[in-house]
Amino acid sequence: MKKKHLEWIKETVETVVIALVIAFLVRTFIVQTFWIPSGSMEPTLQVGDRIMAYKLFYGIDKVKRGDIIIFKFPLDPKKDFVKRAIGLPGDVVEIRDKKVYINGKKLIEPYVIHSDRWNVGFPRDEYGPVKVPPDSLFVLGDNRDSSEDSRYWGYVPKENIIGEVFLIYWPPWRVKIIKSPPLKFAESEFSKLSFHPPHI
Repeated sequence: MKKKHLEWIKETVETVVIALVIAFLVRTFIVQTFWIPSGSMEPTLQVGDRIMAYKLFYGIDKVKRGDIIIFKFPLDPKKDFVKRAIGLPGDVVEIRDKKVYINGKKLIEPYVIHSDRWNVGFPRDEYGPVKVPPDSLFVLGDNRDSSEDSRYWGYVPKENIIGEVFLIYWPPWRVKIIKSPPLKFAESEFSKLSFHPPHI
């Protein structure tokens, strides 16, 4: 009886250890869960949402414009931030009257909301032009008037990128797959007449 009891304890411990190792490997290399504490990515991500980010093989060479990414905050790497990748390496980014221009072309952003339409100021609504450095990203929040992002603290270096958000898994009524929309550019008088790449 005692022998069977010891065997049961041994099997239980082995099972728990294996499960912990698998969980560690999954969290470290494949997917990781995060909690959304602020409204900077509304309406796409809401306060209290729990999300999953895909990490395996996801680096700066895999980032597409419009991806929602998790990264270590450049000014405090102990904190994880979530924003949308807008400027890719080498892009010239400019903001005029709350509208984003990439290499002189206005970016169409159907996911963006503006909670303060009447006030316009630097750097929130008027910014750049700036050229995104190699191996870096320019990121913005979807709740554009209530987001601290690259306009305020600069670029995200490639080594800070953690992964791409692909799922809201909690609360139950918010469960859905997150897919990056195919972003397009619009022709505009601004892009035709006044685009001048910055002198770097």
